[in-house]
Amino acid sequence: MRAFDYIRAETLEQALLELGCPDSRALAGGTSLVDLMKLGVEAPARLVDIGSLPLAAITLGQSALSIGALASNSEIASNETVERLFPAVSQAILAGASGQIRNMASLAGNLMQRTRCPYFRSTDWPCNKRQPGSGCTAASGSNAHHAVLGVSASCMAVNPSDLAVALLALDAEVHLVGPSGPRSVPISQFYLLPAETPEIETVLRPGELITQVVLPRSNLAAASTYLKLRGRASYEFASASIASAILVEGGAVREVAIALGGLGVVPWRDRTAEAELIGKAIGRQSIERYCDALLAAASPTKDNAYKLDLARGAIHRCLDPDRARDDVTARGSSPE
Repeated sequence: MRAFDYIRAETLEQALLELGCPDSRALAGGTSLVDLMKLGVEAPARLVDIGSLPLAAITLGQSALSIGALASNSEIASNETVERLFPAVSQAILAGASGQIRNMASLAGNLMQRTRCPYFRSTDWPCNKRQPGSGCTAASGSNAHHAVLGVSASCMAVNPSDLAVALLALDAEVHLVGPSGPRSVPISQFYLLPAETPEIETVLRPGELITQVVLPRSNLAAASTYLKLRGRASYEFASASIASAILVEGGAVREVAIALGGLGVVPWRDRTAEAELIGKAIGRQSIERYCDALLAAASPTKDNAYKLDLARGAIHRCLDPDRARDDVTARGSSPE
């Protein structure tokens, strides 16, 4: 690990001032950043510890829930309001890591964690995320766990966050503050597709911090759920995951929200595909039409094409539990 300066910020103003210095990074729980520093993947000259800032409150208002950027994953997952009104958020966090990591990891850190692509996390291999222009080893290497949606010639690494998938399905808004003042960004616009610049992963500007995430209250959010499919029973990144919520009225879908993890270079949601379900009765055919529209843009390799069937089975299981068993049996399962 390269030597670095350590600054403990006592106020938000101080944190923003220190982060304005070149080659500075914010440190919260450190469960992702410190690992990458040990691997030599990240090597900031200065760490600004923001752990003592008053940004951990979880507050319910009349129309929305606000979660402070420094709220721990454990605090969020066990919060009674989150469990009751936004169950997919709690379920996604509990599916994501061990209790020890959840105790340390923060909301903002979860959203900012970087890919688990082994080529990114090893300095022995070319990686456009780590060293722009060096190439994407995964494209011709081992890519069974890589993305099938949103990939480019420069990168096919999967976004690792379970929580971000749930927040995307629930129309969360990310609040930021920086040298130009505060601003907010829908989480659907927070992550950037790799295109030719995979090293730029979010819209976060130099010197900016996440301050909170705001979730609008709704009956749809209260009906949400999270399903994660993975190669082992616990503490594994998703092969495919689904955050979903559906409201049916008079036998037809009135509202629906579905976001996917494990398949995209960013958490993935397709509102055009969701429109295939509105006004329809939930059943095998309507779900298949949704899946066809959702996965039409996929670019699988021979090694990760199984994710398409895995996702279909998971979607059937979430939206139409009575038919899920037959669907999964018919389509098979992951080779993992």
